[in-house]
Amino acid sequence: MLFNLLAPLADEYSVLFLFSSLTFRAGGAVVTGLIVAFVFGPWIIGWLKQQQPHGQPIREDGPPQHFAKAGTPTMGGFLILLAIIVSTLLWADLTNGFVWAVLLITVGFGAIGFVDDYRKLTNASSGGLPGKLRLSLEVIVAAIATYWIMTLMGAPLSTGLALPFVKNVLINLGWFFGPFAVFVIVGSSNSVNLTDGLDGLAIVPVMIAAGTLGLIAYLVGNAVFANYLLIFAVPGSGELAVFCGALIGAGLGFLWFNAPPAMVFMGDTGSLSMGGALGGVAIVTKHELVLAIVGGLFVLETVSVIVQVASFKLTGRRVFRMAPLHHHFEQKGWAEPTIVIRFWIIASILALAGLATLKLR
Repeated sequence: MLFNLLAPLADEYSVLFLFSSLTFRAGGAVVTGLIVAFVFGPWIIGWLKQQQPHGQPIREDGPPQHFAKAGTPTMGGFLILLAIIVSTLLWADLTNGFVWAVLLITVGFGAIGFVDDYRKLTNASSGGLPGKLRLSLEVIVAAIATYWIMTLMGAPLSTGLALPFVKNVLINLGWFFGPFAVFVIVGSSNSVNLTDGLDGLAIVPVMIAAGTLGLIAYLVGNAVFANYLLIFAVPGSGELAVFCGALIGAGLGFLWFNAPPAMVFMGDTGSLSMGGALGGVAIVTKHELVLAIVGGLFVLETVSVIVQVASFKLTGRRVFRMAPLHHHFEQKGWAEPTIVIRFWIIASILALAGLATLKLR
């Protein structure tokens, strides 16, 4: 909004040129997201406690030490969503369709997560929406956003898949790109959801991935940088750096309240929305495959669940003591802060590997 209101006045007031700067607005989005989370966080957490006297239901088959967290409210993702929306609307170019498409994914998946969390609370159990229904709703939101993104992008980028480490190669997937993009968005969303199991575990890797994708969006949206790095330029995608900045600021503010011992859990409201947002940014920037590297921690968590389920059904044996992967290390006796910090380190290394794909071509 500030860009649309103030940037046109830059010829009269030179200081307003700042609002034409993408980096300045991305920085402003970080600060705004942080401030919104700090200001509204205590009030929202207090309200959630009033509405949830017993807090988030604890899984009976989960690690025993988690019962000590009983009474902690969930749906803290609402705070993240509020900070992201306010910050993005304030600092982004509101005429940019990519911004609105990614916001649609974020809010849409957040709404699905909210309903899921609400059902868990009202039923006083860890079971929320039926799996098939939740997945169907996610696919619908992702499909609408994918169609919108493809329409904005135009051929050949709209149906093309770029390969990391390879220059000037764009594989035309044709009609199949739509289902592929939906899979990326839905898969990213649920991968973050599976990772959200310990205090602070999911939010920091999400911020790391958002920072990485924000930088990629800035470079992809700049034809000069894109040509230098031999990556495909996507006009208008640079504006998503502002959105990623808003996500980082909101995440930092939420982490203040989610740091061990957590005052609030993000719940599906937060994990589904942020994971979907990362997938949406990856689709717009044509870095869908790089997302699997940058968000490699989320992939590992998801694979651990798939391997565990497949092994148990086929052989009756478990590969891990408990899945997802972070629970396996809990069962081995690792302290929760040890698991969380080491997973943060892994996420940082994978993000650097993802950035390396920009130059290694």
